[in-house]
Amino acid sequence: MEYRLGVDVGGTFTDLLLIEEDTGRTYRSKVPSTPADPSQAVLMGTQKICDMAGISASDLSFFMHGTTVATNAVLERKYARVGLVVTDGYRQILQVARSLVPGGLASWIIWQKPETLAPLECTIEIPERLDAQGHIIRELDEDNLRRQLETLKKEKVEAVTVCLINSFANNAHEQRVGKIIREEMPDIPVSLSSDILPEKQEYERALTTVANSAVRPTVARYVQNLRNELRAQNMTGQINLLRSDGGLMSSEKSEELPVALLMSGPAGGVSGALWIAGHAGYNNLLTLDMGGTSTDVSLIENGTARVTRDTVVGDLTVRTSSLDIKTVGAGGGSIAHVPELTGALRVGPESAGAVPGPACYGSGGDKPTVTDANVVLGYLPASLLGGEMKLDVAAARKAVQTIADALDISLMAAAAGIIDIVNENMFGALRIVSVQQGYDPRDFALIGFGGGGPLQANAIGKLTQSWPVIIPPGPGVLCAYGDATTRMRAEAAQSLSSRLDNADGQQIEEILETMAGDVSRQLVEQGVPVLEQEVQFEAGVRYQGQGFEVVMPFTREGFAKTGLDQLAEAFHAEHEKLFTFRLEAPIELVNLRVTVLGKRANVKAIKIVRGNGDPREAQMGVTPVWMDGEEKQAKLYDREKLRAGDKITGPAIITEMDSTTLILSGHVADVDRFGNILINPCA
Repeated sequence: MEYRLGVDVGGTFTDLLLIEEDTGRTYRSKVPSTPADPSQAVLMGTQKICDMAGISASDLSFFMHGTTVATNAVLERKYARVGLVVTDGYRQILQVARSLVPGGLASWIIWQKPETLAPLECTIEIPERLDAQGHIIRELDEDNLRRQLETLKKEKVEAVTVCLINSFANNAHEQRVGKIIREEMPDIPVSLSSDILPEKQEYERALTTVANSAVRPTVARYVQNLRNELRAQNMTGQINLLRSDGGLMSSEKSEELPVALLMSGPAGGVSGALWIAGHAGYNNLLTLDMGGTSTDVSLIENGTARVTRDTVVGDLTVRTSSLDIKTVGAGGGSIAHVPELTGALRVGPESAGAVPGPACYGSGGDKPTVTDANVVLGYLPASLLGGEMKLDVAAARKAVQTIADALDISLMAAAAGIIDIVNENMFGALRIVSVQQGYDPRDFALIGFGGGGPLQANAIGKLTQSWPVIIPPGPGVLCAYGDATTRMRAEAAQSLSSRLDNADGQQIEEILETMAGDVSRQLVEQGVPVLEQEVQFEAGVRYQGQGFEVVMPFTREGFAKTGLDQLAEAFHAEHEKLFTFRLEAPIELVNLRVTVLGKRANVKAIKIVRGNGDPREAQMGVTPVWMDGEEKQAKLYDREKLRAGDKITGPAIITEMDSTTLILSGHVADVDRFGNILINPCA
């Protein structure tokens, strides 16, 4: 019997999902996160869920992990001291940067430019030069390089980045520089821009590679420690980490390429939503992943999540593929407050986190949070995690009362106001991934998950008019489900500047074949045989003169004959959808990208027993809730006892081990054959 374990580390809880591959049976667990050392929660949770299933760690065939270690290192600016090696004359490459200043009109007046990840005193220039075609203009001065490396040794750098001009066209000099650095500084990790991002635009290439170096020691320590601890428990299965683009890579590869993990945590939820929705028969989705600290949203079209070429974490933007996920500081632990300056209620982005947590957790927190407001309104039961965590209702009421006093309103009005504001914050994030990208949210279903998503999803569905609202089984651990069911992934890119009307389709097809072979070998090294691989192709395309490109997927078969024309027409249509217009200008091909995927997980979706449509056997009683400005009686249900075909009319609350689902008055929920709860407005 093979078992797959998905583990997702959040700001408040670490979620685990164990899957029996042959039967599809699942085991779910949540343990409090350990921010000081995230691996401790992972190890404790692994032991706990293995005990639940009656197996040992040695029975695990696959261990898949979504981690926020790289993300937190960036947000907290806990960077390694990075040395940077550049071509003579380019020492200030990171300081010059781009002229774009984030923010609105006149933001340049107040914007403080963040410190560079590689300081000038740790940057050395070496004599060498290539032209744009990769021809050597000036040979590498190796003696000069060895002398200048003494500077980096004196600066006690912890990682080194090599970014030479035009190395995307010819990596010979970078490879030689990397070899010399490893000879002179054998204990220091080295990142080459021609390995990390072999594309034009030297600033983006340098910044992305420096970012890889900056988080590399932190991620490597975490991954090595976790792997050693798991191996000590006799876990011999594959250990893979989730990439920002929703794929998997081996733990060994993640030590070399941590920049690909910056959105690892949120990517798990999208991967899980894809798996669930595919079985439920919904291909167009808006995802709502609400955790304790933040909420992540994304858009899925035709069963495929949108991918962006830029990953943004805090004030850092790097050129690496990631799922197009927007994050807003609105979670169950988001703290409500009334600033003295405005006297208006605000919610977040500050969070109570895992320690001390919301007031109702009874762990010392006393500030009013979204979770406390839900407790006051009666939307959360008196205990969570299957009875493992008891809620302190009195503490929640006391915390929310501070908001009521500050606004001079009733306790219930204050709690309802907190929920309304956090819902609007999440609605705004969903508009960014839908309306601002040319999509009508009414054409999509909304899937709510995470610890808090099912509580808010019905209300968010009313705002977006996205129906049905889907609450999957085990919504609180869906990110872990995504980790456990996603595929191995590797990719490569190559710059190729050419107008489409002058491009040689046959030459491009040959380049793609070479790239596909190189990437395929990467996955073979990570344990994925060639016969289990799927190859995908993308091109960066733009109108000539534009400063950005649009990523367009295409197929390689027949590309030499008709591929260029099909690519041009697809680009015109996509540009018009995104920006409402198309031009008659020439189209330029900027780069090519090849992605190779491993086989899909062999995990069966469990169909639940069909009932007669009456959910009364799952009803546990009634509970008072505050809804629509008045107190109402909501029916309380145990999700484990619901059957396919059951119909539940709101107001109602459905409880399970890892989350709680709220159905508002005027809405009805149907349970499908896979146990998904589908919420729609009453006819």
